[in-house]
Amino acid sequence: MSSFDVVIIGSGPGGYVSAIRCAQLGFKTAIIEKYSTLGGTCLNVGCIPSKALLASSHHYSEIAHFADHGIEVSGEVKVNLEKMIARKQAVVDQTSGGVKFLMDKNKITVLEGLGSFVDATHVAVAKADGTSETIEAKNIIIATGSKPSSLPFIKIDKERIITSTEALKLKEVPKHLVIIGGGVIGIELGQVYLRLGSQVSVVEYLDRIIPGMDASLSKELTKVLKKQGMKFYVSHKVKSVERNGEGVVVQAENTKGETITLEGDYSLVSVGRRPYTDGLNADKAGVKISDRGMVEVNDHLQTSVPSIYAIGDVVRGAMLAHKAEEEGAMVAEILAGQKPHIDYNLIPGVVYTWPEVAAVGQTEEQLKASGVEYKAGSFPFKALGRARAGGDLDGFVKILADAKTDEVLGVHMIGARCADLIAEAVVAMEFKASAEDISRMSHAHPTFAEAIKEAALAATDNRALHV
Repeated sequence: MSSFDVVIIGSGPGGYVSAIRCAQLGFKTAIIEKYSTLGGTCLNVGCIPSKALLASSHHYSEIAHFADHGIEVSGEVKVNLEKMIARKQAVVDQTSGGVKFLMDKNKITVLEGLGSFVDATHVAVAKADGTSETIEAKNIIIATGSKPSSLPFIKIDKERIITSTEALKLKEVPKHLVIIGGGVIGIELGQVYLRLGSQVSVVEYLDRIIPGMDASLSKELTKVLKKQGMKFYVSHKVKSVERNGEGVVVQAENTKGETITLEGDYSLVSVGRRPYTDGLNADKAGVKISDRGMVEVNDHLQTSVPSIYAIGDVVRGAMLAHKAEEEGAMVAEILAGQKPHIDYNLIPGVVYTWPEVAAVGQTEEQLKASGVEYKAGSFPFKALGRARAGGDLDGFVKILADAKTDEVLGVHMIGARCADLIAEAVVAMEFKASAEDISRMSHAHPTFAEAIKEAALAATDNRALHV
């Protein structure tokens, strides 16, 4: 029987990063993955493929604005969805292959098969050929991730009633895509197909899309997407989703009890994700799972069994790849006797639509609810020279700072390149910067990042310079 210092179940961003860090720290490490490719949901059917399709569809949509830049395109411009999907898959394959390279480079043993507990120190690996191997581990890290959620009355057939996984490999551009759920995944994939020519309708139970983010971001994104042609039915409860030949019929009820009927050729069920522990046999190791299906952990990500840890989507907190990565590295360093920490308030959230949406820290709603006195400063992208030069005028940056100390408590932005810009806010908040600190730092001109400086100026005695 093979024996390891650390065995990791799951090779998503949390799992493979944890494996690398464990190997760097001198642990004999193995990683178990039930699929034939490494990288988990993120690399195979999540973050990477969706961003590839967002990029391709963005290029296509930009053609409509070429004339504004003095570029004349003659002839018909067509979408070749088959090639677009093939390119997406090539990006996925290259990225997954990169993870395999990193496993080899760091001398990490990769075992393909379904990992399940035999007891607290042994894991069985059930392989595709029907054979099984049991390995021994001093420490085990559960990194089994999540799967798309659904509603009890919806039968997902993966043909017309689909999840995000199927939406990434459609063979045709939908005529009318009805999306159930106005969260990040639904909105991103909705914009992909909206750009390619689909009619897109979004049905959301709550009163706004991207409900976990600051209300001002939701309002602005809704405005921009409506302008692009997306339709929204917020405060609507889905009552039924039925297959009708080559189409689907979705019925939803508003707060007044009125029913609407939406007919489309595809319905994307995007109502969140659930922790995935199917087949793990956690009970055999004595690992406790909550009623919501999450592995219960303490502040050190330790389960009810001291030698077993859990990270990523399978534990509490935001289901984000970069959160899982931080947790994976943290557990490795804890096992090495170090004292790492994660400030979960400083894990940024991003929506990769265009304009991009990004945020870190507290929202206005959270600050109001907790009774914190704060001040806000905002700056619109349309007042930026760089935004005007590029034609990306939608959006703003908003900074929330403590009314007494001026410490930055939250940064919320929507606009071009915000997915990258948010890192400046994370760094500033990590070092307890005040709004004035940011306002006094030189930002290159002309850049989109100047909006952060100007928002900081606005939050500091309302002295933004360019608005």
